[in-house]
Amino acid sequence: MTKSADVSTKRLISLAPDNWVRWVTQIPDITAGEILNSEFQWISRQSDVLIRVESSQHGEFLVLNELQLRYQQEMPRRMRAYAALAEEKYNLPTYPVLINILKLTNLEIPTSFASNIAGLRAIQDYRVINLWEVDVNIVFEQSLPSLLPFVPILKGGENESTIREALQMLRADEQLNQLETVLAFFATFVLDSALVQEIMRWDMAILRESPWYQEIEQRGRHIGEAIGRQEQMLSNIEMSLEVKFGSEGLDLMPKISQISDLERLKAILRSIVTANTLEDLQQIL
Repeated sequence: MTKSADVSTKRLISLAPDNWVRWVTQIPDITAGEILNSEFQWISRQSDVLIRVESSQHGEFLVLNELQLRYQQEMPRRMRAYAALAEEKYNLPTYPVLINILKLTNLEIPTSFASNIAGLRAIQDYRVINLWEVDVNIVFEQSLPSLLPFVPILKGGENESTIREALQMLRADEQLNQLETVLAFFATFVLDSALVQEIMRWDMAILRESPWYQEIEQRGRHIGEAIGRQEQMLSNIEMSLEVKFGSEGLDLMPKISQISDLERLKAILRSIVTANTLEDLQQIL
């Protein structure tokens, strides 16, 4: 199965690529071009999103976006490798950005890799963005729809009114409304699960009357699109399990992957969001 974070990240960034690259680089005149293939021949790894960009001051270069649910100690070495491979493949300088979603440690996260072997040095700088340090107001002030699902874990985004505002913006946009489950998932890190369900108004009777749900039902008559939704739902479930329960949660994916009923998969995704423990989720399954 394709790594869920890769698929979701590309989708999020493509919502407003110009605003995204301006935010991650802090270069005001930068514009986004093509989102490139980030699969490298030499290693079985796909960086999250690689974007060809252009700036009047810096010319044409690449922005490599690496999103991590949890920071890992080996990331400095990996950032060095990803940046070098991108430059080799596309023959362009690379601006690497590491974005960490969930805070796991109070230790300072390094912003460079350096090694020295017999006087031969290897150095790679990269920018680090920790979402828990990002002021939630920039999401609304700088038009960054890519960050709307992460509002609850941004600095100042843990209050109910802000989460409701983000939810309204997601539901008002056709490209964004299917991301409300991601918003709800991160909201459970800062609010009680019962309150999250109340905020989301997850009532199937009401949902079935909405134009959005009816459109989904109509599209469901087409087999190819139904398969696509099933794959996307499995991808969302995989990402949610990893974020909330770590590697132990991913152990449930072989069983869940055998389920083909889309409504059942939707119910499982919501159960992941509201479950307090992995044992609770296992009982539901």
